[in-house]
Amino acid sequence: MITEINWGDLTPERFLSEYWQKKPLLIRNAFPDFTPCISADELAGLACEEDVESRLIENDTATGHWALSQGPFEPERFAELGDHPWTLLVQAVDHWVPDVQPLMQAFDFIPAWRRDDLMISYASDGGGVGPHYDNYDVFLLQAEGVRRWEVGGLFGEDSPRRTDTPVMILPEWHPETSWELHPGDMLYLPPRVGHNGVGVGDGCMTWSIGFRAPSHGEILQGMAAHLSDKLSTDLRYQDPDLQPPENPGEIDQAAVQRVQSILQQYLSDPSLLAGWLGSFMTEPKYPELSGADEHLDSDSLEAALERGAELYVTEGARLAYYREGPSELTLFADGKKHLLFAPAAIELAQAICAGSIDTAPQDPASRDLLVQLLNQGTLYLDD
Repeated sequence: MITEINWGDLTPERFLSEYWQKKPLLIRNAFPDFTPCISADELAGLACEEDVESRLIENDTATGHWALSQGPFEPERFAELGDHPWTLLVQAVDHWVPDVQPLMQAFDFIPAWRRDDLMISYASDGGGVGPHYDNYDVFLLQAEGVRRWEVGGLFGEDSPRRTDTPVMILPEWHPETSWELHPGDMLYLPPRVGHNGVGVGDGCMTWSIGFRAPSHGEILQGMAAHLSDKLSTDLRYQDPDLQPPENPGEIDQAAVQRVQSILQQYLSDPSLLAGWLGSFMTEPKYPELSGADEHLDSDSLEAALERGAELYVTEGARLAYYREGPSELTLFADGKKHLLFAPAAIELAQAICAGSIDTAPQDPASRDLLVQLLNQGTLYLDD
């Protein structure tokens, strides 16, 4: 599979400067001769699996009725769909199909901790999910068939939407631009840009690479919860400089400034913020599916490596790191923190985040890190 974007006259730097979170961009032939590593039948097979998140959206063009079904599906369901437009959406395909990883690495010009997942949609002729908007950046890669994309306008939570449908559809839709995407073409859309994708003919498969952006509310709530778990109840609001008030019911400016200073002492601490951000942004998409099948120690790891086993990053694992300085690094792996001081372990952590693993480190700190990551399910051994 091709692992580099064909930018044409652009560069990743120019894209980030001129388009990222600013305006849509159509990149013709972004992946020349693209051949998907998963077929439509295999995608339908994934949608029948218990642990895979999938949806089926059907619409009746005559009545305007939309229907939504949640997977897993029985295989016979797809044979019953008939001729009306429908779309199958399978979430987090990168968690289940290792062969898509080279494609995901083509987007490494954006920090990996911002990446969400790969969703694949398969649409019949006329199939789609209706005009809508998303709160995240997305690259829409046409893998098979043809899809017509209509794009236009900025929308938000106050925008009108249809109340008679199980999916979010914009009732007032006036596209400004329309393109037909063929295999290898890719469309980038910033957050909140309205868009409507419709399959042109059967066999339309689109790969959507989405990037997460937590809301301000999520940031504040998450940070507050993170701090609350660590602070002693002995730490209280204090006012030793209190003066008799003119009106005992007034919250004066001095009181507001005291509370403000309490908040600022935590928000101005980069290490504290990084500790929360790293854990939050690397939390597993499906926590109930994470974890290792068996517990290993350093001796069993060494024995496995000696008999030829290889170490791999688990599909869908989320990794990031934060450097306090040249001799201290915090590795975030699937929501867990690993504080590292040994130079070799620091180098190993950075390599793992870049997708490369030294399978035979000799120092104890690196070996311990590998064992910890194996036992929490972020890495796995393959014989």
